[in-house]
Amino acid sequence: MPVLHYSTAEVQRPIEGLERRLVSLEKLMTAVLDFSNGPQSEPDPMHSHPHEQTCYIAEGEVLFFIEDEAPVHLKAGDMFYVPSGKQHAIQLLTQTARLVDSFSPVREDFLIS
Repeated sequence: MPVLHYSTAEVQRPIEGLERRLVSLEKLMTAVLDFSNGPQSEPDPMHSHPHEQTCYIAEGEVLFFIEDEAPVHLKAGDMFYVPSGKQHAIQLLTQTARLVDSFSPVREDFLIS
């Protein structure tokens, strides 16, 4: 059955203060990111990837940075997108936050063998 329950999903911990749960198909991946390491005094390092990305802010508040544009303050219910190859980053403004990211194609670097 194509269902993944949050409570039983495999949890990845790529860095301290971040839990990541994944669901994916052949060409699409969704990642639920639970942050507990905020607020941050500085943004995460800018990065880019070949994947298209959308993000829904489910809980918390972040500053969103993309290339040379001014940062944007986002709250629960807001969304952003990142075209392929664009430099971007976030900065947590609250102690905790939940982001729901979708990627196409699948982020192979997120998959654990």
